[in-house]
Amino acid sequence: MKLEAPRAGRRVPEEWSAVAIVGVGLIGGSFALALRATGFAGRIIGVSSPDAVRVAIERGIIDSALPLAEAAAMAELIYLARPIEGILSLLDEIDSFVAPGTLITDAGSTKSAICARAIKKIHRGRFVGGHPMAGKEARGASEAEASLFRGRPYVLTSRCDELERLVASFGARVEIISAEEHDVLVAFTSHLPQLISTALAAAIGTEPEAGRVAGPAAMDLTRLALSPYEIWRDIFATNSANIDGALGVFIGKLEGLRAELRGSRIEPEFEDAAAAARALRK
Repeated sequence: MKLEAPRAGRRVPEEWSAVAIVGVGLIGGSFALALRATGFAGRIIGVSSPDAVRVAIERGIIDSALPLAEAAAMAELIYLARPIEGILSLLDEIDSFVAPGTLITDAGSTKSAICARAIKKIHRGRFVGGHPMAGKEARGASEAEASLFRGRPYVLTSRCDELERLVASFGARVEIISAEEHDVLVAFTSHLPQLISTALAAAIGTEPEAGRVAGPAAMDLTRLALSPYEIWRDIFATNSANIDGALGVFIGKLEGLRAELRGSRIEPEFEDAAAAARALRK
């Protein structure tokens, strides 16, 4: 399957009659709510656990729940919002259920393994990898919100007019980035921060009295350490080489700061870091 922009004549979001959300948790539920907020009048079908479906129906996130085969056969857009290994498994089977031309996208936190699997497995449908750079420590449909993607980058791994317009209508910033480049970049901006927060919280935990003087800096920098490992297991398994490279760069920076702790050359490091931090916020 070649990943490319849709041909003329494809259905556009305004004409979709049904969308299937496979994995109605924080991200899948927020996608559904954001879709509703655009004025989408079609049916939103959930494919998820009984508990997730119950919450999603109670909150009006989805209209109904169906098994995967039935939901996939009805939908013009299928949104895969399970953990990475779950998405890989779905790609092994979902193409047999969909109508020709059905648009399939995902929300996986790494992209190379997922896009490679899609190339092998998706032939009737059209697959475009996706990754919304948004989230919370809390999980589940009860935490979903329509504004979750607003003001955040939303990566697509290839051009797709329907998805680009839809994501932009959520208030997100569309970024077209190849799967391979995506995995390099998020190793620095997402996966490394998680490991830094985890290590920092563990380091602070070695000093039993630290909590007596912990202020906003400690709380802010250890926030990600609250994330459960089960979210990160698949990320580490599918992006280990890039994460190792990012860790190497970071450890080198720490060693440099340590070496200059009592010297005068540490000031330029602060200046360079401040400039980089300002650039991130533009």
